[in-house]
Amino acid sequence: MTATPVDRTSRLQRVGATVAIVVLTGCATTGSGHPDDPLEGYNRAMFSFNETVDKAVMKPLAQGYDYVTPKPVKVGIGNFFGNLADVWIGVNNLLQGKVRDALSDAGRFLLNTTVGLAGLFDVASDIGLEKHDEDFGQTLGKWGVGEGGYFVVPFLGPRTIRDTLALPVDFKADPVGWLQDVASRNVLYGVRAVHDRYTLLGVEKTLEEGTLDKYTYARDYYLQQRRYRVFDGRPPRARGDDAAILTAPDASLEATTSAAVQRLDLAALDLAPRAVAFPGDTANP
Repeated sequence: MTATPVDRTSRLQRVGATVAIVVLTGCATTGSGHPDDPLEGYNRAMFSFNETVDKAVMKPLAQGYDYVTPKPVKVGIGNFFGNLADVWIGVNNLLQGKVRDALSDAGRFLLNTTVGLAGLFDVASDIGLEKHDEDFGQTLGKWGVGEGGYFVVPFLGPRTIRDTLALPVDFKADPVGWLQDVASRNVLYGVRAVHDRYTLLGVEKTLEEGTLDKYTYARDYYLQQRRYRVFDGRPPRARGDDAAILTAPDASLEATTSAAVQRLDLAALDLAPRAVAFPGDTANP
């Protein structure tokens, strides 16, 4: 049964009311005074809310997806969405003045879309074209826009204020969002969210056992790795802090901590604001 616009509006209003309650509760909590986390009370409450959504919706869906989907299919799905992401990654590299990387991204997309059968096969990586990771938040950072503090976005997880303000641009530039057919577009959003969550299954136990405060660990790790990426591995050293040299993301460490840092980047299917019909859509009701 297809949801009507009224149904969607009502659903989003209920979600918004829930989020508002969490926000008000969080804002009433006094933070620890961490210089990068002035909104810690709110952020902790939203972190807990997002984890609840993840445990209730995303993790069970990801587990079901893992169970019923053959591994080669899952690899192809990951490659497909990774290929689509190369379009906006290339644009951001160009905006940051990294022309060589932008050309490499364009080459990856063309090669994988054609020889790789619509991106199902990552032929580009096999021949040495490196996969990059760029978004508009990183571009703003490259242009000198400050972080503005740590901020946990409802449903979408850890960000900074700067990256949160960049989200509408990233959403608008997402090739999946260019589809005019609303039903197809939302299916792709959902499949991508579930697939991304599937890639993080199995790492929560290690994280749970490795830290007493998941929130603090997730925040500090996220900010460190975000700064590393914004500054392409050469972040500025904090004044008077000899230990402020950031290291490249370690594959094993990143896999271990991604459950807290990245799994909350996943929108909860029918709860995510972007996975609904946009104003002006006419292809499907």
